[in-house]
Amino acid sequence: SIIPGLIDDLCARATYCENKICTTAILAEIEAIRYTAPVLPTGLLADYPGASAAYSLRNLIDTTTNVVRVRRSSDNTEQDFTAVEITDGTLTTFTGANDGFVAVWYDQSGNGNNAAQATATTQPKIVENGVVLMQNTEPKLNFNGSYFDATGVVSGNPKSIFVVSKWNSSFSGENVMFDSVANNQALFYKDQYGQNLMYLGFGNFTSTSYILTTDVTLYSVMHNGANSNAYVNSTNQILTNTNLGTNSFNGLRIGAVRGTASLFWNGNFQELILYPSDQTANRTGIEDNINTEYTIY
Repeated sequence: SIIPGLIDDLCARATYCENKICTTAILAEIEAIRYTAPVLPTGLLADYPGASAAYSLRNLIDTTTNVVRVRRSSDNTEQDFTAVEITDGTLTTFTGANDGFVAVWYDQSGNGNNAAQATATTQPKIVENGVVLMQNTEPKLNFNGSYFDATGVVSGNPKSIFVVSKWNSSFSGENVMFDSVANNQALFYKDQYGQNLMYLGFGNFTSTSYILTTDVTLYSVMHNGANSNAYVNSTNQILTNTNLGTNSFNGLRIGAVRGTASLFWNGNFQELILYPSDQTANRTGIEDNINTEYTIY
């Protein structure tokens, strides 16, 4: 509550300035006013705002509504689903004992950079034979010759990237986790020998000594416009070249190389967040939030 004496003093000042009479009734009305704090959003994107694009099967901010648009294999009907509806039975009621494929992965950043795939044969799977695909007790999207395009994702440098993904070791060819739609910027890349996770940046190429595993993994890359750092499960990796170049990032392709999409990511995705800024100062906080959700390491 507000101290009545303070109200009297404020009203007296207002009377002096505006030449108005403060009646007892007006004072009572002022005294009865209570401050109501605004309801602030919560979630990873509320704690660490400014993402240019953010995709997940969970709510990255509590203002999110739908996270995916799913096509069912039985008759190709499509429908939007919230994060809760993916696992509470709503999604599988829609698909029945059939498969479900994601046509749109909605951007939760507020920038409208939705990742979409109109071609049914290259849409990632989320339901198989009436069962939601899961990993570490959380839903996942399975990519195997599938990809999304989000052409509205455009940024220069610096930038930061956080990805929750898992590689399928049964595929021995070259894998591209994601790329720029228009430029030579394969952001994550597995060589044809299945040995190294490599990061091809914005004009320059770098590789790490990290050997891919079939475990679900959190990949993070910080690029400040001049130098870069790559992290696997929050552990810094050795880069052969920390200068990734300064090419602009023109469009996002998730799950395949640019152009004819001849190289695909054989595995799955659960989350992908891009910032048009260097998030080094926030990296551990963002990684802790993601790891708490997915129990990665």
